[in-house]
Amino acid sequence: MDKTRVRAFADKVYADMAGTMAVGMAYVGVKRGLFRAMAGKGPMTAVQVAQVSRLQPRYVEEWLKGMACAGYLAYDPAAETFELVDESAFLLASEGTDHFMGGLFLIAPALLRVAPLVAEAFEKGGGVAFDEIGSDGIEALDWLNCGQYEHRLISQWLDTLPDVVDRLKLGGRVLDVGCGVGRVSIAIAKAFPDCQVVGVDPNEQSIARARAAAAAERIGPRLQFHAQTTRELDASGGFDLITACDCVHDFAAPHTTLREMRSLLKPNGVVFTMEPKAADRLEDNINALGTVYYGFSVLHCMTQSLAQGGPGLGTCMGPARTEKLFREAGFTRFQQLDIKNHTNVFFAARP
Repeated sequence: MDKTRVRAFADKVYADMAGTMAVGMAYVGVKRGLFRAMAGKGPMTAVQVAQVSRLQPRYVEEWLKGMACAGYLAYDPAAETFELVDESAFLLASEGTDHFMGGLFLIAPALLRVAPLVAEAFEKGGGVAFDEIGSDGIEALDWLNCGQYEHRLISQWLDTLPDVVDRLKLGGRVLDVGCGVGRVSIAIAKAFPDCQVVGVDPNEQSIARARAAAAAERIGPRLQFHAQTTRELDASGGFDLITACDCVHDFAAPHTTLREMRSLLKPNGVVFTMEPKAADRLEDNINALGTVYYGFSVLHCMTQSLAQGGPGLGTCMGPARTEKLFREAGFTRFQQLDIKNHTNVFFAARP
């Protein structure tokens, strides 16, 4: 046995545990606004951070020290001050933007909470249902992509489908499959005031949140949300655009659902799909993002599909398998769209 390799791997385990602890502390920082309180203020003492954040001083002090050890905050030992530098604040104190990374910290506790249930499924089979992620998990899933949906969906992503955009401007119809809390549906309804939008998702709690968000936007009856699947939906003339953002890999019956989506399209309609940016080959996913996505898969995406008797496609389905699914469902034209994105990949499928 190579003792050097043993020590190196032990160091890696400690580093991974340190990362887990950093995520836990960063969760507190996002949830209680500590990053936001420090953004743009330069070096601060623990007392100053506690005062500005209006949080308990002892907790704030220990959090600052932990975040400094993790490399999230700069520390000046002579002045005993902590600083959230601008480059870090850009990612950590930017809620609602398309570059906010705090959603990752919010989803981690929800995923780890179901780890014992997933471990049980490893032995007994089945899976862990979506509802086990809880209301805070639904909120966290929303934070992962909401900024991108609000700032990139219309101005960048849909621009790659100019024929669809033209139809929506004239009053087309849109179906948002797996709509979650409704961010994509609402963004489209706001951008195209003459079109009709329907969002469907089997999770009733998500739909309740979507309806509340739509009511706050005062869009009116042309935007509707239903807690159901595509199987129960009346085409009513068909849809010009069907969106399926970050959900195809979650489907419990992917071939059936995709065939239903195809039947709901107008003859010249398009399915716009966003999936996690995972490579087809495992060796090309051996990196930080691949690790994150496989963690998402084991603790949420794959297992919630298996809980419904589905195939458990998993987060890292990859472009080749995605295309195969669509073509087996009867789509004759499938293309990967030229959209630059660090975490997602985009496709357009036509009948």
